[in-house]
Amino acid sequence: MRPMLPTLTFDVPEEKEWLFEAKYDGFRGILHWDKEPRLTSRNDKPLLNLFPEINTFLEQHKDKFEQYLPLILDGEVVLLENAYKAHFGSIQVRGRMRSEKKILEKAKTAPCRFLVFDILMINGRKIADKEYSARKSELEALFKSCDLPLKPDEKDSRLIQLVPPYPSFKELWEKVVLHDGEGIVAKQMKNKWEEGKRTSLWLKFKNWKYVSCFITAYEKSNGYFYAGVYQGDTVIGIGQFLFGLKPDEKQALFQIIKENKADENSQFIYVEPAICVDVKYLEIYEEQMREPHFHQFRFDLKPDACTYDQFIQQQKNLPPEIEITHPEKPLWETPAIQKIDYIHFLREVAPYMLPFLKNRLLTVIRYPHGIFAEPFYQKNCPDYAPDFVETEMSEGIDYIVCNNLKTLLWLGNQLAFEYHIPFKTIASSGPSEIVFDLDPPSREAFPLAIKAAVYIKEVLDQLKLISFVKTSGNKGLQVYIPLPENAYTFDDTRLFTEFIAQYLLNKDPDSFTIERLKKHRGGRLYVDYIQHAEGKTIIAPYSTRGNKSATVAAPLFWEEVNEKLTMERFQITNMIKRINSDGDPLNTYFQTKEIQPFSPVLEFLKEHNKKG
Repeated sequence: MRPMLPTLTFDVPEEKEWLFEAKYDGFRGILHWDKEPRLTSRNDKPLLNLFPEINTFLEQHKDKFEQYLPLILDGEVVLLENAYKAHFGSIQVRGRMRSEKKILEKAKTAPCRFLVFDILMINGRKIADKEYSARKSELEALFKSCDLPLKPDEKDSRLIQLVPPYPSFKELWEKVVLHDGEGIVAKQMKNKWEEGKRTSLWLKFKNWKYVSCFITAYEKSNGYFYAGVYQGDTVIGIGQFLFGLKPDEKQALFQIIKENKADENSQFIYVEPAICVDVKYLEIYEEQMREPHFHQFRFDLKPDACTYDQFIQQQKNLPPEIEITHPEKPLWETPAIQKIDYIHFLREVAPYMLPFLKNRLLTVIRYPHGIFAEPFYQKNCPDYAPDFVETEMSEGIDYIVCNNLKTLLWLGNQLAFEYHIPFKTIASSGPSEIVFDLDPPSREAFPLAIKAAVYIKEVLDQLKLISFVKTSGNKGLQVYIPLPENAYTFDDTRLFTEFIAQYLLNKDPDSFTIERLKKHRGGRLYVDYIQHAEGKTIIAPYSTRGNKSATVAAPLFWEEVNEKLTMERFQITNMIKRINSDGDPLNTYFQTKEIQPFSPVLEFLKEHNKKG
């Protein structure tokens, strides 16, 4: 069975009769399951021998699927990098493997997933000729019945996952761009699945990256134009392109190369760097542009402006509205971090940081000269802020609300290092979480914060409360208990924070105190339960701190909270590598809010207070 295929387009359909799905880069696969599962590629080649982990998962869960067989599902086999992006290079390497031993090793250490976006048969009943929206409903019902994930999740061990539809292109596009995904497939709601057809009822939009480069050669046999950039005085080839040129543009470009050739042989016509163009492409694969398309001529550029450094920067896919001023400005000394390094950090950490900034009144601390001079607080949004920066008025202050990547990067260009947020969203009447800020009297007293966090975790576990922990980025730790929105008041949560503070005090009075006057604390950790209140703020997860060590308010796994923990392990320079290798400790934070069993604990404390 040959799959139905989408048509590449550069125009978003404006009619309402469309739904949108994230596009993933992998191997297209159709799962036929009657007596035994069979997964085949778009060329009808077997895939389960290459991806035995998917076969194992299907066999282990056959009892859940059995009532729906025979079954045919359409999807993509991927190595999922995040919820909106698959890793193209890794799946290509996996697809070329022939050693059974190596395949089994990879299946265990880096399992691939089958992301399903369509259903063609269920219970032996063909439904390919049903409308797409009806097929999608049947598919979702199947996944719910079989207890399978309703959206892609790289941390979920269930390897068969649903690709959900979005009614809004803009909403999904922001997520795809934020997570550096491949793109979007738009599907006409009434389309019927047609075998082997490339259809205009499925449209694919790519999340292009752009590079400014110059032409180096023309290949006679196929009409491709070769592109390069300068690294110092050396020309570095970055690939070749043909698509995107109109016939007259192609002919004109060929004529210019022919008339200005520097050399020629049987295969190529070579030209000195002079003709500058912008090329769009998906990513760099094996040191070449993948799926390059001509974008436009750049008569305003000189070849020496087309540099390898610029090429590397453009791969970060910064929004075109964001101009990075003074990219080489030094911000930290040890480790040495320039402004462009900091912007790239914000770009990469954005998917993990933005959910905590979303819909919250933001206070930033700006460091106009890096850590080398005095900073200042900023609450009011400045008049020169661009239109995409959202704001919210509160108590006479027009606060910035950082709801998108562009705002975060604009703030980064303004050299905002610290991002402080209240304990509630702008839509919530009460706290969105409880946070214990465990701030020891000095950096040397950090073990006190570790001890307090471990004691708090013991209590929370006994109460069946789900908690998370992060460093403050300076000298302490912060323990989070997510709460459902509009469910509790700050008076409610005060009962609990006071209860925990009293518990710590009784447990170890030599280590902890609730004494507000510093001179009476005697080197003990102050448990400030009063600080969790309306209008108070705390450093956001993944925010940098304006200290000499370039540390980050880093989310932790609870098992990391022990005597080996140090603040300096979590810096701008290693945070992205940590997330990529170990994952995001706050991955399940927002799902936790609706299942947090806080009400029974609160009721008990209220009853206890009445009796007391």
